[in-house]
Order: sequence, then C-alpha cells, then structure tokens
Amino acid sequence: MSDPAEAGAVMGKAPPPIRNRIRELRFHAGEMTQADLAARIGMTRQTIVAMEQGKYSPSLEAAFRIAQVFGVEIGEVFQWEG
Repeated sequence: MSDPAEAGAVMGKAPPPIRNRIRELRFHAGEMTQADLAARIGMTRQTIVAMEQGKYSPSLEAAFRIAQVFGVEIGEVFQWEG
C-alpha cells in the first residue's frame, strides 16, 4: 500500500483540518482531469481524489507543486481550518 491516501483511510484517521479548492481550480483550468493533475505533480489520481474529498493532506512540496500548476499562491489552494 504505497499510496498515502489509502494508508490514512485504512488506519481510520480523522480528516485533516485543511480545506482545499483543487476541484474548483481544475474546473477553471479547462476542466483539467484528476489524472492530468496527478501526472503533472508526480502523484496518483487516487491521491488527488482523497485530497479533494478532504481525506488526505499533501506534503508541503506537493502543495506547492499543485499551486504552481494553477499559477496561484499556496493559500489560494489550501486553507487551514484547525
């Protein structure tokens, strides 16, 4: 089980207190698919799904990569709600 999103789901962890706008940003980026975004940041589509559902928080590096793909600041993608 190399996908961190799957590992968190199996362990039964509570969702992280981080909200994100990935799905909205994908829509505004020409309806970019989850698979396209995953390929551009070097992750799996399943991890993108888990992030969009609020079940997984990316590493800091992955968060910066996601923001870079959309050409926005990291705070426009992820918001802390803790």
